[in-house]
Amino acid sequence: MAKTIESDVVIIGAGISAAMVAEKLTEETDAKVVIVEAGDKIFNLEERFDRRARFLAYRENPWPGDHIRGQTGTGIQSRSMAVGGLALHWGGTTPRYSPEDFRVRSIYGVGYDWPFTYDDLDPFYQEAEERIGVAGSPGPAELDPRSEDYPLPPLPVSYNLAKLEEWGEKSGIPFWRNPVAKNSVPYQGRNVCTRCDTCSICPTGAKYTPDFTFQRLLSEGRIELYDRTLVRQLELAEGSDAIDHAVALDRDAPDESIHFRANTFVLASGYCWSTHLLLLSRSDRFPNGVANRSGMVGKFVTGHRSLNTYVEVPMKLYPGVYRSDSLLSKKFQRERPERYVRHDLRIWESDVARRPRLRDDGGKRLLGDALLDDWQKRTATGVARMRAYYDVIPAKESALTLDTHRKNLWGDPLPRIDFADKRVVGGAPSAHGKQHSRRLRANRSRRRREDFVDERRLLARPSGRRLPHGRRSGVERRRPRRPIARSREFMGSRGADDRLVRMQQRDVDFCCALASLGHGAREDASRTEDGLAWTPHALGSSQGKSARA
Repeated sequence: MAKTIESDVVIIGAGISAAMVAEKLTEETDAKVVIVEAGDKIFNLEERFDRRARFLAYRENPWPGDHIRGQTGTGIQSRSMAVGGLALHWGGTTPRYSPEDFRVRSIYGVGYDWPFTYDDLDPFYQEAEERIGVAGSPGPAELDPRSEDYPLPPLPVSYNLAKLEEWGEKSGIPFWRNPVAKNSVPYQGRNVCTRCDTCSICPTGAKYTPDFTFQRLLSEGRIELYDRTLVRQLELAEGSDAIDHAVALDRDAPDESIHFRANTFVLASGYCWSTHLLLLSRSDRFPNGVANRSGMVGKFVTGHRSLNTYVEVPMKLYPGVYRSDSLLSKKFQRERPERYVRHDLRIWESDVARRPRLRDDGGKRLLGDALLDDWQKRTATGVARMRAYYDVIPAKESALTLDTHRKNLWGDPLPRIDFADKRVVGGAPSAHGKQHSRRLRANRSRRRREDFVDERRLLARPSGRRLPHGRRSGVERRRPRRPIARSREFMGSRGADDRLVRMQQRDVDFCCALASLGHGAREDASRTEDGLAWTPHALGSSQGKSARA
């Protein structure tokens, strides 16, 4: 006989959305709130200094219990599943959408409008920022509208980022600090950010993660939390369209079924697993799953692609202080160009091609004073990393479905995500992407095989020369490096043999440079130590996916 747990509200999933809903419900109602999470409960702030040290020394996973073996799916970006969800190791960046994001059909004639506007959402943005503690300083009102200031002042700006802001604004593009959910002052009992640059494993608790909210609500007796408990199906009440109970299993006693009964169910398992649960909840009445009469559940999966490049800047920088901090501009999100190209623009400091090395461009071994002289010479100028996330128009062909060929340990079909980019032609999306998505996957697979042999990837430079990118220990290079052509020009991707567009900094227009990459270019992936740098070819559509957010 199944074990039954009764409550007023059941929240399925224990990530950042679940934390916000549970906190607000328990503040404003007397409802009994139960949270069900398939993953483990990781309340280990006291261990994070040691885990951080092992991560830095050995690149060991600082969250070893944050996933369930076998509970993953094809096309999923992350398999993380634990109390806290992906926000356990997120970067903490929290930029808002722009008003145009909600009205792309009305303004640009592409995609679909949202049923509400930015102004409708503004007070809820503000509430969420106050709950998690966002530090920042607003950008220009015409580019970064908001009704109130950020709840926390911005973190101290590093010397490098201040210099890069001066450099970037010479183009006429306004930049400001990217907002982050990291404490610049003590807030909600959590420490101040020390800018130690391991945001994936914050050792001080300065970065917001949902486990802090859950621990507080548990200590106050305001919620019940069932971890290691996988919800497998939603069952309807007899003769009704309402959900009667959720069927779950305890991973430690999987033979015993658990029924969670409530008046209200909240699906907060993320873009993948919430959809997966609806599709799993099939019955004779609803063979395509619950809440899916339209057949649209799992359709129009979307996201943002990105273009990434490195720029040699005419100033000396000292990388290493809070390198994850960045500058943001929304200028190209808010403009209305003739062709639909919308993207943000971000700048970081970087030490690409500025690290010490054991061989020079000709392959000669460097030791002692020769190594130091080479390092000092190459660091006379700095390097900036630039990235633009650009819009991907949602396509019905981009879908999450049940994979009948792959099942988890308990016999449930796992999810499969097929993402098909669409190219915009004449204001309307045209089918383009499955073939290109397969090509991208094949490229990634090929590059991984190549990287196994030679992981010392290079960044392209003008005239076919290359900028040494750095290497990982234990990997021997089989060909000499080409000499560096040092310059002060802006560098952006263009072609396979001449990949970087040379533009004088005083004349550079980042909009034109990045917009030209944002459409009319087909990329292949070139793996670098810091992620994926995309190299556009001459024709086709631009579909670049960054390795890290």
